[in-house]
Amino acid sequence: MKAWLTLVVTAAFFAAPLLTEPFTGYTDGQLPIAQPNPPVQPEGYAFALWGVIYTWLGISAVFGVLKRRDDARWDAARLPLIISIAVGAAWLWVALASPIWATILIWVMLATALMALLNAPTKDIGWFAAPVGLYAGWLTAAANVSLGVAGAGYGLWFGAYGWAYLCITMALIIAIFVIRKAQFSVTYAAAVVWALVGIVVANGLNITGYLALVGIGLTATLAWRRYTSRS
Repeated sequence: MKAWLTLVVTAAFFAAPLLTEPFTGYTDGQLPIAQPNPPVQPEGYAFALWGVIYTWLGISAVFGVLKRRDDARWDAARLPLIISIAVGAAWLWVALASPIWATILIWVMLATALMALLNAPTKDIGWFAAPVGLYAGWLTAAANVSLGVAGAGYGLWFGAYGWAYLCITMALIIAIFVIRKAQFSVTYAAAVVWALVGIVVANGLNITGYLALVGIGLTATLAWRRYTSRS
């Protein structure tokens, strides 16, 4: 049942961008304080990673139905993944209506995606842990981007750069924890690094860019050491 439900919600997740207006970030009209170029947000090209994520998750779901329908090790990670992807299927509609609710929901997506990754089976890595890791890694960045843009857009405590510093730091803390705990974290780390590179490209060599560069070095080094220690 969980295998089929994973396939259904993944299909809905895949279809969502085709059925909604294009989402390129929260618009000025959605926020009390306009955020035309939020420093916490990667350059636009970085969001193309979603195409890989959608495709790989779809392949994983099909494989799960065909080959691992009753596998207890897959089932241990399926329920949080189902919740994450089901929320993700509705997320675009919410984001077009409410940055606050979209931020709340993307953190739910992240939390449950991380639960799925931390419980992922150690076999069939390319079929489950790798795509889920890529998804969870990008969500680590995306959840913090949403928080940073919404926080600055509503004038809470910090300006745009203060929120950028805070949210990049939070993303790195989450990434360090996940890389140390997950059995397989290569694709997770790759997605985090990809997002951080996008932030460097968007900002250039200012404080935000330098902070992202530090994050790239730290994430890549930790992931490499973790990978080689298990090889």
